[in-house]
Amino acid sequence: MLLQRIGNRGIRLGTLFERAASRHSTNVLILDHDLDIAPELGRRATIAEIADLVDDFAARLWAAGIRPGGRVVVYKSDGFDITLLACAAARVGAVPVLLSPTLDGATVAELVRRTDRPYLVTDRAKLDGLPGVIFEQAERVLLTTGTHPDAGTLDASTGAARVPPVTRPAEQPTLITHTSGTTGVPKLAVHTGRSLQARYRPQAAIVAPILRHRETIALHVSFVHSRLITALAIALLRGFPIAVLADSDPKRAADLFARLRPGVLEAHPNTFMEWEELADDPREPLADVKLFSSTFDAIHPRTVHRLLAASRRRTPLFGQLYGQSEVGPAVVRAFTRGRAPDADGRCVGRPFPGMTDARVVGRNGRPPSAEHPGHIEVKSDGRILTYLGEQDRYDAQVSADGWWRMGDVGYRTKWGCIHLLDREVDLIEGFGSTLAAEDTLFDRLDELAEVVIVPGADGGAVPVVCTKDDRPLDPVAWRAAAAELPEMAEPVQRRIRDLPQTATTKIKRLELARRLEAEDRGA
Repeated sequence: MLLQRIGNRGIRLGTLFERAASRHSTNVLILDHDLDIAPELGRRATIAEIADLVDDFAARLWAAGIRPGGRVVVYKSDGFDITLLACAAARVGAVPVLLSPTLDGATVAELVRRTDRPYLVTDRAKLDGLPGVIFEQAERVLLTTGTHPDAGTLDASTGAARVPPVTRPAEQPTLITHTSGTTGVPKLAVHTGRSLQARYRPQAAIVAPILRHRETIALHVSFVHSRLITALAIALLRGFPIAVLADSDPKRAADLFARLRPGVLEAHPNTFMEWEELADDPREPLADVKLFSSTFDAIHPRTVHRLLAASRRRTPLFGQLYGQSEVGPAVVRAFTRGRAPDADGRCVGRPFPGMTDARVVGRNGRPPSAEHPGHIEVKSDGRILTYLGEQDRYDAQVSADGWWRMGDVGYRTKWGCIHLLDREVDLIEGFGSTLAAEDTLFDRLDELAEVVIVPGADGGAVPVVCTKDDRPLDPVAWRAAAAELPEMAEPVQRRIRDLPQTATTKIKRLELARRLEAEDRGA
């Protein structure tokens, strides 16, 4: 019944916490950080208290002049209050535009320009990194913390009269997020109430039979990604306690999990790679995890093995969702201890029956296969409305009959499984799947914390490696691990924190390749 009610009405971002509080007022939200907009709230609050905070800041935004249909860019220091400010903006009928705090000032200025004179909610620290033209591009700049002579503050509206929530029609824009930006300046993805609802349905349908009893859900997901919204809705409306992490540091995460004993853990694939070491923690911080959930990218088999082995639940699952910011989750696959991913780690699964579909279209006149991968395309009601200000780019990726080209290449087996081999822009001719090669190296070299194979200036494959604790790579072990793989250049070792990353911790492969080429020219 709950799934049906929410499916009919949508998530309704502006009243999400209010509706959750009306059902489960004493349910709790736990944080690993203080909220910049309400440090006095501490790191543990009831959902009713969070709902009141959203209502308070909605009133402040209204007092500052924000009205239904207006756009509100949120670009501030990292924290869960990014999400809460988005809820507050949606509550007064405005459209929140969420920009990652990892974006540089020039990129933010371009995205603000593209948003067409929005209100900009930021803080003094982030404002200082933006070009001065931002005051001309924004209708008004509002600071969550600090002051600036040309900006207003949300503190100035403390105690503003509360206003009733505004519900926008389901087919109209309700949230704008940005794409990963792995191939350049991010695109602004426009979500509607209906598209978010369509993303919620398959995820809730999967979770319902798995989580029959109350479990603590721990999330480490980018605060500017639409995935967080659907994950929150699933947990909040079922009354599950939620722990939200801003910091992926394994030691801090282990301390928190050892205390909270989460039953569900959701994070980015690269975060789960960092958390492999939690499997060796004597406190067994992962012992109670029943479901590990990962979206965004296919995950390395080694990581799946280690995490599932660390759980003491009888039948833990690792759920992998394959999708994209533009369409939401489209394909799903589950791993168990007895169904390991070794033989087909590149398999990302099958579509959600009755909700999404997928196909692979041949390239260069050849039918798609493992040797000649084709374009992966999906259909989903979760597809965004457009790219804001870039309709032509949007139209170029969607066919007349609604198939969305993912920008990935792979093939489909006779059993209907989609195998993801590479991003189209990352293909290295004659090499085969770089992602499969990376899987192999991870499986054979426990010392690796990251490995990314990128094209070199001569078109060949260059492996960039990061090791645990930045220890020197063992050259003998490397040669043995790589012996059966296609020919590669000598590995280039880097610290993982020096690799260019997106808001969801994906490595920007094209930028990394450009940096290596520039270094070679400089040498």
